Amino acid sequence: MTPWAHIFLGAIAAATVVMAVIQVGAIVYAGRLARRVERLVDQVELELKPMFGSLGAIARDASRASSLAVVQVERVDELFGDLAQRLTQTVAVLQDGLMGPAREGRAVLSGLRAAFAVIRSMRDDLRTRSRGDDEDALFI
Repeated sequence: MTPWAHIFLGAIAAATVVMAVIQVGAIVYAGRLARRVERLVDQVELELKPMFGSLGAIARDASRASSLAVVQVERVDELFGDLAQRLTQTVAVLQDGLMGPAREGRAVLSGLRAAFAVIRSMRDDLRTRSRGDDEDALFI
């Protein structure tokens, strides 16, 4: 072998050793990083677990409040429905109670007007007859 071959072979061996050291260092660093990430995840779980419990309680309370609100809205809707029905019935009773006598009163007034009209026409007929008799006597 030539001296240059030994030099190149030594350079290749040195590069292989350097790459192996870098790979071992990377593996060790990745292992340490994985342990740190695992500790961080455990710490986050410990800190967030009570928060998730609180969120569950908040969700249950919100669900309960919304169901109570739905019940109250249904009660108000039923109340307004009953109120509208009773108001309609009250207006109908008042209308019947007031319009019946009003119609009867109107009929009585119409009858009185007709009676007065008959009396006036009879009186006017009597006047014209008496004038006609008076005028006939004077006519020669």
